[in-house]
Parts: sequence; structure tokens; C-alpha cells
Amino acid sequence: MSVLPPVRKDRVIAHLPQCFNRAAALHTASDFHAKVRTACQEQRTGTVGRFKISKVIVVGDLAVGKTCLINRFCKDVFDKNYKATIGVDFEMERFEVLGVPFSLQLWDTAGQERFKCIASTYYRGAQAIIIVFDLNDVASLQHTRQWLEDALRENDATSVQLFLVGTKKDMSSPAQYSLIEQDAIKVAGDIKAEYWAVSALTGENVREFFFRVACLTFEANVLAELEKSGSRRIGDVVKINSNTSNLYTTSKKKQPNCCQ
Repeated sequence: MSVLPPVRKDRVIAHLPQCFNRAAALHTASDFHAKVRTACQEQRTGTVGRFKISKVIVVGDLAVGKTCLINRFCKDVFDKNYKATIGVDFEMERFEVLGVPFSLQLWDTAGQERFKCIASTYYRGAQAIIIVFDLNDVASLQHTRQWLEDALRENDATSVQLFLVGTKKDMSSPAQYSLIEQDAIKVAGDIKAEYWAVSALTGENVREFFFRVACLTFEANVLAELEKSGSRRIGDVVKINSNTSNLYTTSKKKQPNCCQ
């Protein structure tokens, strides 16, 4: 098996990144769960060379900035002339969380209605769902509930983490942002998602957001594996696995008629 190069220094995480707004956060703890820290310190969270991956799907209306958001974090670039995503695309971002190698596989899905059924075939097996809307377009916020409903048809609502992300914050005046933030926090509360506001153009909150996603999915995976292995002796190896056997492939299924 090939050995991957070391994780970039700016992707090494030792502390839990804080939430954007405590009024709409998945967790308000200031640090990782004590059990997670202990497991990592005792090196019971995997074996050498075994890399953990969480699948994250990014959904939302056309032109809300999904691709720009991902590319700002993964490549530190911004191009306002991106073409609409056809079907799906994905990026792999590697981290080291509490000394354990960990990766996010970010699936960038199409926002156009005619490609929705193609993209939906890749929703299955997600550990996190990022629902994106434009902070300057109220309609895109209203549509987030439908996007979530579509994504949850392929996932277990009790085991997936949800994030509601408003983009293009740089284009909002303070007064405009204050108004839509109130609505966004209400939506986040209704769907049990953590709310963030970001700008792919300036990079505001982008790094902090993805670090938060990485850490919360990592923590959830470790706790789930510790619970499964509760009967094991202290010191035994605990392997953190994805819910899917292979995140690079999807199950074969008949193509929906709407995609033709």
C-alpha cells in the first residue's frame, strides 16, 4: 500500500474549532469530548497506514457559491466565472486531528434542476451534509429545506451532521445581513443544523468552517466506534471506518428517467 505524504502543517488540528454562532450550533463544548482525546492519546483509534475518510455532500441552489466555497478552502482560489457543476465533482482534503490522519471527501453537487437526479445518486453514505444558500437571496434560503429533504432520502437523519451555510457575506450590508441571519438561524434550529456565514471571495470564515466540519465529523466517528467496541479491553485497537465500504464508488442503480 502506498504511503501518503505528511499532512500539511496548516491542516494539523489540536483543538476543537469554535462554532460561528452559539444560538445555532451543533455543539457548544469548548473542546473535544474527553473520551475522544483519551482514545487518540492511547493510540486506540486506528492502525498505522489506515486513513479515515468522511464523506461530505454540498447541496444548494444553482449559483449560490458551492464550488467557490470548496475551491477557496481546498485550493485557496476564487474565480467568479465558474461554470455550473454538471452532476458532481469532489475534492479530498487531508487533516491530522489529535494526531490521527483524517480526510474529508467533499462532494460538490449540481444545483440545476435537470441535474438534480444525477447528483442525488451520490448522496448516499454521507457523514455530513452542507446546505448552502446565498445571503443575498432569500429564496435560496427557503429552498434549503427541500435540498435537505432530498439529501436525507439517501441518508439516516440520526447519524448525519447538518450545516447551513450562507455565502457571499461580503456582498451584504450590515442591515441586510442582520435580517437574513435571523431567518437563517430559525431555519437552522428547525432542521437541527449548525449555521455559518462565509465569503469565498474574501475567505472570511471559510477555513474555520471546514475545520469545524472536519473536527465534528471526526469526533462523531470516534465516539461511534468507541461505543461499538465498548466490550473491548483498554488498549485494544479501535478502527474508525466510514459508513460506506468504498467512498470512491456508488452502488449501481437504474438511471432515473428525469435525467434523460
